[in-house]
Amino acid sequence: MKTVRLLLFLLAGTAVLSAAPRDEIEGLLCYLRKADGAVFIRNGHEHTPLEAETHLRLKWEKQGNRISSAEQFIALCGSRSSITGERYRIRFKDGQLRYTDEVLTEQLQRLRQRSR
Repeated sequence: MKTVRLLLFLLAGTAVLSAAPRDEIEGLLCYLRKADGAVFIRNGHEHTPLEAETHLRLKWEKQGNRISSAEQFIALCGSRSSITGERYRIRFKDGQLRYTDEVLTEQLQRLRQRSR
């Protein structure tokens, strides 16, 4: 009986750990979707925040179990084109042009600070 309880405890802990990265990634995708006035540049083409979110979500789904953290999501999905290798960029409403992976990394830090 103790073994069963220990196993259930360990499984419950695993479920909690796997939910946190998923929630962080969803938070990053929500941030992208709500980036009012931003333009996402992928392979030289401009996209809306919704299109950017949809594209990164599709890339995340294609990665399957290869992504176990928000950092891996940023590196594998939110940094560059898997076809051309070109880095994704965001042009904000104020005209500032930044690499998407840098922006997402900063946003992840803010999400984690808020959850403390």
